[in-house]
Parts: sequence; C-alpha cells; structure tokens
Amino acid sequence: MEENGDGRDAESYGVLLYYNYISIPDATSLARFYDTHCRSLNLFGRIRVGLEGVNATIGGKLSALEEHITVMNSNSLFDGTDFKLAPCGHPSNEKIARECGFTSLSVRVVKELVTFMSDPLLKSPVISNAGRHLSASEFHYVLHQAAECANDGNALQCEARMQNEDLVLLDARNVYETRIGKFKLLNINTLDPEIRQYSDLASWIDKHSERLRNKNVLMYCTGGIRCEMASAYIRSKGAGFGNVFQLFGGIQRYMEQFPDGGFFKGKNFVFDHRISVGSQDKDVLGTCLICGSPFDDYSSRCRCFYCRMLVLVCYNCQGTYSGRYICELCQKHNNVEKPVPLVQNSQLHQELSQESFDVTETEAETSHHINAKPCREHSTRSVSDCRSKLRILCLHGFRQNASSFKGRTSSLAKKLKNIVEFIFIDAPHELPFIYQPTEPCSQQISPVLLEKCKKRFAWLISPNSTSSDENSWRIAEQQFDPFQYKMQTEGFELSYSYLQDVVLKNGPFDGILGFSQGAAMAALFLEQQQRSGQVSDLRFAILCSGFSTVSSKSVGGFIKFPSLHIFGDGRGRDRQINCEVSRDLADLFDKNSSVTIQHDMGHIIPTRSPYIDQMKAFLLSFL
Repeated sequence: MEENGDGRDAESYGVLLYYNYISIPDATSLARFYDTHCRSLNLFGRIRVGLEGVNATIGGKLSALEEHITVMNSNSLFDGTDFKLAPCGHPSNEKIARECGFTSLSVRVVKELVTFMSDPLLKSPVISNAGRHLSASEFHYVLHQAAECANDGNALQCEARMQNEDLVLLDARNVYETRIGKFKLLNINTLDPEIRQYSDLASWIDKHSERLRNKNVLMYCTGGIRCEMASAYIRSKGAGFGNVFQLFGGIQRYMEQFPDGGFFKGKNFVFDHRISVGSQDKDVLGTCLICGSPFDDYSSRCRCFYCRMLVLVCYNCQGTYSGRYICELCQKHNNVEKPVPLVQNSQLHQELSQESFDVTETEAETSHHINAKPCREHSTRSVSDCRSKLRILCLHGFRQNASSFKGRTSSLAKKLKNIVEFIFIDAPHELPFIYQPTEPCSQQISPVLLEKCKKRFAWLISPNSTSSDENSWRIAEQQFDPFQYKMQTEGFELSYSYLQDVVLKNGPFDGILGFSQGAAMAALFLEQQQRSGQVSDLRFAILCSGFSTVSSKSVGGFIKFPSLHIFGDGRGRDRQINCEVSRDLADLFDKNSSVTIQHDMGHIIPTRSPYIDQMKAFLLSFL
C-alpha cells in the first residue's frame, strides 16, 4: 500500500485541527465551499466560519486531509495558518464519535469562533490585542529558565530575567481537561481556574485580576485558539496587564516538539474520538472520583449527576458503586461532602446515559421577537439545571403564539424536564383576530379587543393574507376548513430569514420541534439549509402532526437529518391534519435516521405511555 514520505500509511486516518483569525469577506460562501469540498473528500467533524475567521476540527483519511490542507493553502486567506495534523485510528466507539461530532460533517456560520463571554450583551475583546505567541521551544525555554531559577534560588542570574514571583502559568482549559494533564513545575505560580466551560473564564479573570497584575503571564490550551481571546481580554484591562504570552499551537505542538512530555505531565484532552493523547511519559495524573486511585480514561463518559460535566470513575467503581457521581465543583459549591447513594444501579445507568456535549453552556435567553430584548418568559430552563439539557427550539402551529404553545406543551415539558429545555418563539407573520358571528346575516358588532387577547402568528400564510389591524376583529370568511393548510403557501422567505437569525443570535440549539404548520416550517428550514449548504448546529428534528408543502421531487432527494415524526394513526381523531399527509412529510426524510410514532389521539402531542417513552428514547440518543 502506498505510503507518504514519512512512512505513514496514506490510507490510515487522522485528525486535523486549525484556526485562523482573519477577515472573511463572505462567510456564507466560504461555508458553502467547506461543505462541498469536505463532503467530496468524505471528511467529518466541525467547521465554524465567521467574519473574524475559521475554526476547524475534522477527521478522515490522511490522504484526504492532506489534500484539504493543500487546497486551503492555495487560498491567500489562509497564509500562515498552523495546520495541526495527527495520525490516529478510525473512530471505533460510535457513541463517543457521535458525541464529539465525528460521525458527520457540521459546517456553521457563527458570530464568534469560540464563545468567550457568557453574557451575550457584553462585547468580546479585540483579537488583534492578543498576547505574544511563543513557539513550543520558546515556551519550554522560559519554563526551563524559571525552573532553574527556582533551583538556584537566584532569580536575577536567569537569562529569562523573570523572578519566580513575577511568572504566572495560566491554564485556559476546563477543569475536566486539567484533571488528566497539565504543565507542572515546582515553585512556579500555576493557576488552574477550575472552570466548567470556556465562557466562564472571563468572569474568573475579573475576580482574580490582581493575581495577574504586573505579572508575566504564560497561557496555554489544547490547540491555541482559546488563548487568543483570553489573552486579549487580560491585556484589555490596561496598565499592568501587558505582559501576556501564549503557547502557539497549544499543547499539541508542544508534545510534538517534546515527545517525552517535557514539562507537561499526563495526557492532553482533545475534543474528538481520541479523547486524549499521551506522551512517552506514562504517569497518570487523574484520580477516580470515588476511590481516589490513579485513573485518566474518559471513554466511559461518566458524568456529574448535577452539572453533567465529565468525571473520572475507574472501571472497578463503575461496576460496584451505586451512588450518584458528583463532581468536585458541585461538591465544593453545594457543600456536598460525598456522593449521595441511589436506590438501584439501573437508575444510575439511565441517568449517566443522559449525556451532553463536552463544552456545556451557560443559561441562554430567548427572544420573543427577533428584534426584541431577550426575555426569559418562554423558557422552561431553571438556573440550577441549565447545563444538563438538550435545547430545543419550538415552532408553534398556525394562528398560535409562543405563550399558547408553551401552555399546550406544559405536560410534555414536565415529563421531559430532566433532559430537555424548550425555547418558544413567535412566528414572524402576525394574523388578524377573527370571530364567527352568531347570526350569519346580522350586523353584529365585533367583540372588544381586550388587552389580554394575545396576538396570533403564522409561519406560512395564504396569498390573499393582509397585515393585521390591532384595533379590530374580522369576521371569519368561512367555517373551519380542515384543508386550509393547503392554501398557506406564502411567506417562507421571511420565516426562513427569521429562523436563521434566531439560531444565530440565540443558539446553539440541539434540536427543533414543530407542531402542525410549525412542523412544515421546520422541514422547509432543514431542506433549505441542506440545499444551500448553510449547515447549522441542529442535530435532530421532532415533527408533530406535520404536513409537507413540497414534493419529494422538488426536495431533490431525502432530507438527511435525524428526525422523529409523531402523528395520529388514522382512526379519524385528528380533524385538522390527515395521517397520510403527516406520513408524506416523514417520507421526505432519510429512513436510516428517522423514527415514527403513531398514536391513537387527536391533533396533539401525546404525553402518556408508550408514546412518551419512545420520545425519551429518541432524545436520550443525543445526550
């Protein structure tokens, strides 16, 4: 079999990491190129494109990844980009690969390559103000000189001219990463912020800024990108915060330069199917949460019962311990001295299967209207459990609104409260108020428009629809027509643009749920995303009592997106949407990744067994 010049098997697999903060003139066009190009090479992983640059973590055959690098290098936009390519085995654990996004390709246009500020109203620092880059050799040299100073006890004779008390080594990673590997030097001031997620780092810097003032700050992270924004934020604090340096290429480049690990001890946590990468040094830094024995393997994906952060539990304790896993941060902040026992192991197994992505998020706020200020009214998430759930964007039906749909799904939200957070929004098309007169031919006075009468909206409208008059009601043109949805064919462009803005400004969302016309709009949105290459972070769709406004021929193939379809079984209890119409919608989706639940009820989302159990099983596959 053909080999590359360095002796590697050209058809073996690899992982490629790179980022570049550059001005992108047309992020959407570049994202489309990425989607087409990477699919042609059968690459998978995550690519984020924004006006400020690109961040990519992709995998595939080494030959394909090297071809990708060649193509990107031919574009002057990527001059100076550090492409970090590492050979590895093909993803063997489907669950881990899926959790890390390494079973498919996700290309997304974003506002920020990495989310640094947890508060969306706060402005991120200017990336051009980032700290000075130090190569792996330079970074090692500074640490070596500092270590020598510590040993000699005479800091003034060191070439680095840094006294130990003037040097601070700052780890910009999450606590579950630092558990298994970090730079360790005796007598060197090393700071581990112990954060759950990167967006917590800014507030940690604010609280501990005096520990950084007038210091020479050396920062490091996995591949370098997190240090860019964080170092710029430290330097933005003004006088006394100017001496900030960062490890260029991150721990990955350092370990390539120093295969024995150098000053880095343990393993480097990575956000792909490899989980972690070690050096020739086999020392184990991590310890089991339960028994305290040396352990550093995250492949079992054990998580904290409360915050869902990864925890280390050794193989023996996984088989014998019958309590809830509670991470050190939850124990510290909640004053829990030890894990709380459970009644049954089966319950523990079920709880641990409710996994989420490694980089969790802070509480997000949902806009009632796209131009309105963020409002918490329509979110079912509480502060205490905001990190442990799937975020699902909910699209109401025709002539409904976010508030009414939230009320109609309250029972569903209650039964899924441990794994799901629903975010409700109004559709962009406002509808007039209508009423049926008691006597068809009478000159009946229209009802008074009360303040409590909430506006009604739609995703799709009929061609003859006009804007609403907020000061009056209108007589319904006819009695209820069960086929009125067939006339609602206009307004998609506005609704599509509106949803794009919602996903961009209030995302990321794990899934999208649509009811009736909302289900039709969700399908149209996903189909248009697939057609245009504007791939979002959405991972699944739940379409309830939906209908299709497009034919399979116009779709141009199946909508390749994991989907759950819920509709009546044809016993005539759904007066509005016939089951065959909902089945036609389901047929537009790829059968290999779609699930159908048929119930014996009406135009509703069922919440009793066995239907709710089937819904939970579908959702848990994404945790």
